[in-house]
Amino acid sequence: MRLSPLNQRRWRNFRRNTRAFWSLWIFLVLFVTSLFAEFIANDKPILVSYRGELRMPVFQYFSERDFGGDLPSRARYLDVELQCLIYTGGLLECYDDPEGLIEQAKAGTITADGFHKGWMIWPIIPYSYNTIVDVPGVAPAPPSETNWLGTDSAKRDVVARVIYGFRLSIFFAIVVVAVSSVVGIMAGAVQGYFGGWTDLIFQRILEIWGGIPSLYVIIIVFAILERSFWLLVFLSVLFGWPALVGVVRAEFLRARNFEYVRAARALGVSNAKIMFRHMLPNAIVATVTLMPFLVTGAIGSLATLDFLGFGLPLSAPSLGELSQDAKENLQAPWLGFTAFFTFAIMLSLLVFIFEGVRDAFDPRKTFS
Repeated sequence: MRLSPLNQRRWRNFRRNTRAFWSLWIFLVLFVTSLFAEFIANDKPILVSYRGELRMPVFQYFSERDFGGDLPSRARYLDVELQCLIYTGGLLECYDDPEGLIEQAKAGTITADGFHKGWMIWPIIPYSYNTIVDVPGVAPAPPSETNWLGTDSAKRDVVARVIYGFRLSIFFAIVVVAVSSVVGIMAGAVQGYFGGWTDLIFQRILEIWGGIPSLYVIIIVFAILERSFWLLVFLSVLFGWPALVGVVRAEFLRARNFEYVRAARALGVSNAKIMFRHMLPNAIVATVTLMPFLVTGAIGSLATLDFLGFGLPLSAPSLGELSQDAKENLQAPWLGFTAFFTFAIMLSLLVFIFEGVRDAFDPRKTFS
């Protein structure tokens, strides 16, 4: 699809903003990488060969019995006994010396009848965000060769939780800001375009709605109902949509009496077409100006609620919970540094990107 001359100029302006352009690439690399978190940090192998059959535990459920074990429960691939069963094809007893049998199977020195040599391909980090790491000592454990950023107070790998938590935070912010922006832009457009009693009634509703303490309401709702991701998204949108109403309303109030709007009305163009095809593009710059605050605000709200214990379910990867863990374990500075740099890098990149987008849409700004 070929861009219009106007959008081509905007893209050129964005590319000339070096800070925003490179921030976009860095952020895309980090976000796209986090989309494949299951292949990067997981306590399940990516691919398993068992008795000549290829299996993908990342996508499929297998019990220990499926690999020659005795239990019908979920296979725990980090257990050395189960690994022995996979490497030996489940044809040998793996309870006396499983590590030795694994080495023999890898070396090909086992000569049992019907022996099937198995193998596994593991992710770079063999732990998921909720995996309890079996390391000696008290938790949190310091960084090591197996846990690059150490473990938290529950002995979960910090790197894995950062990867999954980063993905969840960005996804939460995208959903909340996208839905809130659509609702807020439509409400502001209706107010500014029609004016009069419509604008007056909407403004009184916004004043009442803006006086409701959203944080307290979310805490009360989660104290009554079970915490869930989509319930938190719904409540965030419920109190977040008025953020863009003011700037969109002001732009529509300013443009509603312009000549091209009067001409469109005289030609019989529908109100919806005038609002969203002819007037809305003029309000884009003012709307984009607030986007950095909306995105970073959504991420900050999620982290705040998780920090207070009223955010995502305890089973979910949470950067706010990591911050709380750092506060309660000051003797483990790696937790505090990890939380700080994760938020600092993520929010800085987003602010730089949206600043570049804002300047690209502004016809008064050019870059040499």
